[in-house]
Amino acid sequence: MADALAKLISFDQFWSLLPLVTSSLVAGALLGVIAGVIGPMIQARDLAFAVHGTAELSFAGAAAALLAGVSITLGAVAGSVIGAIVLALMGIRARQSNSLIGIVLPFGLGLGVLFLSLYDGRSSNKFGLLLGQIVSVDNAQLGSLALLTVVVAVVLIPLWRPMFFAAVDPVVAQARGVRVRELSLIFMVVLGLVCAMCVQLVGALLVMALLITPTAAATCLTARPALVSVLSVAFAVLSMEGGILLSLSPGRPISPYVTTLSFAIYLVCRAVGAVRTRRGWSTRVVAA
Repeated sequence: MADALAKLISFDQFWSLLPLVTSSLVAGALLGVIAGVIGPMIQARDLAFAVHGTAELSFAGAAAALLAGVSITLGAVAGSVIGAIVLALMGIRARQSNSLIGIVLPFGLGLGVLFLSLYDGRSSNKFGLLLGQIVSVDNAQLGSLALLTVVVAVVLIPLWRPMFFAAVDPVVAQARGVRVRELSLIFMVVLGLVCAMCVQLVGALLVMALLITPTAAATCLTARPALVSVLSVAFAVLSMEGGILLSLSPGRPISPYVTTLSFAIYLVCRAVGAVRTRRGWSTRVVAA
């Protein structure tokens, strides 16, 4: 049992290996910030399933680019943005029906698997699209991620209030003059870009854990949108940085570490939220 645990959690030569993942830690922090900022908006729009569908189309685009020998970044962006725009053009109906997303998701996954099966290059490139390769992030990817962080901030910060209003109650927002359809399109394009970068760095299988779970954990503790965003960023960054550091010495893929940390944070927050709810209920009963 101890030997098996040592294969999963080990700190041998940790400090000597740490300088090798400096760029990965920076990328993980930036990705955590982006995921934490956009996560509350995803939850408000009830688009968790759409994130998965967009990620699969991004995976298909990246796999097609890998097969064609062109930029994987451009392929991932093309696939995710096209998928995001299709979902955005559905408007409010996209929140009320998961049928189209359920059709798009296996289609994108099937195409991606087909393209990877036709690819004769290194198998690490294939698994990288599924499990991510943030430990081998280069300066170009780091620069693209930094630019994406700026784009997300520039787009979402000034539009946060009307965009959140349109997400919570699109009918009333439209009646108040908010351009719901245009804001939905803008948000979905941004979401597509984020999913494209996530697929390259953490893989298609980790996108949900990064974009959904931290926000779900934060909402167990508070309902204030601003505080939810702050906690989402903190939980996403903690999951990414902790996953990279824990996987360093054992030399294992970061995916199980990131997902386990993210899930553990969610369980703790859910337990804390449940205790607070019970105590509040007990207090109200005593006061009554």
